[in-house]
Amino acid sequence: MKLGRSGCPINLAVEAIGDPWSLIVLRDIMFGDQRHYRELLAKSDEGIASNILADRLKRLVDTGLLTATSDPAHKQRLIYSLTEAAIQLVPVLVHLAAWGRAHRPATPELSVRAEMLEQGGPELWALLMDELRGRHLGVPCPARSILGELQAAYEARRTAGVV
Repeated sequence: MKLGRSGCPINLAVEAIGDPWSLIVLRDIMFGDQRHYRELLAKSDEGIASNILADRLKRLVDTGLLTATSDPAHKQRLIYSLTEAAIQLVPVLVHLAAWGRAHRPATPELSVRAEMLEQGGPELWALLMDELRGRHLGVPCPARSILGELQAAYEARRTAGVV
């Protein structure tokens, strides 16, 4: 059974996450805890179109990077959760963000999370991945909230930039 254009692992990864919107959606679910379609649409800094978002969410579910379950509070609404495969992309996203900070004109407030993750190294990434497993896969969450620390640093940098 042929899964992609070729069996090359780089090709297969690019087929799953290689378009820009898929990575942005994963970023927003992973780091922004945006778990509903409307949140992802309304809070998109990049201005994703509704049809593109719907397509990417379906594609990410189909490729096994997200799951979609009915929201008990509103049956017509879905809650999107990261799978273990998506959580294991944390180091890839950290390296991608480091490259973006080094080679593109990234803003200070949107760079602070990447800086912290770079400086924290694999140990911090592992803690973040454990926290994501707790939030998305239902395993026990560690006491330390890396997502909380990243968000606090972002808020501090954002408000410091306001004069």
